[in-house]
Amino acid sequence: MANKIASNSLPPAVQRVSSSFRMTGWISFWAQIILAAISGAVLAFAGLNRGGTTQPGTPPNPGVGGGIFFAVCGLVALFIGAYFAFSYTRLARQLKTPNAQARPKPGDLIRILRLGLLVNLLGTLLTLLGAQAIVGSLLVKSLAQVGGIFSGNLSKFVTPLDVFLVQANINTLMAHFIGVIATLWLIQVMNRKG
Repeated sequence: MANKIASNSLPPAVQRVSSSFRMTGWISFWAQIILAAISGAVLAFAGLNRGGTTQPGTPPNPGVGGGIFFAVCGLVALFIGAYFAFSYTRLARQLKTPNAQARPKPGDLIRILRLGLLVNLLGTLLTLLGAQAIVGSLLVKSLAQVGGIFSGNLSKFVTPLDVFLVQANINTLMAHFIGVIATLWLIQVMNRKG
């Protein structure tokens, strides 16, 4: 009841911004966490099984190794982005305080949003670098398959694990995209008058 009264005493703009931060923060957080968990599981599986895809004496495909490295870096950035999305929900709670002096200032909110946006954009870049390396190695493998040459070396063929790596990168990119869109939406809400 007291929270309802305090909510009614807030200026309409603060109520609008607070509810936008709360809703957008939770949606962004859960979408990013779910996609990060799926991508993380696939990348962990790929990392554990990477040695099993080549025969003894055959060097591993360097594109896949570099791709996994950048994909993991993008995934780490995604978890940081999810932390920012969660922090938006905490900011929403702080905005609802009846004490105007205790509320975060608009400049502080914009600074946090910009930092969250930067994290998601950096994560997108890292994930794209990983995707480029993985898709490049898949291209080389598929071109080797075109001639129908089979030397008994299975590492030259596209495997389901290779496709899973591409899927993990797409999931991570989608999660970063959700984080970017959520942050841009909140910046728009902050800049709306009235």
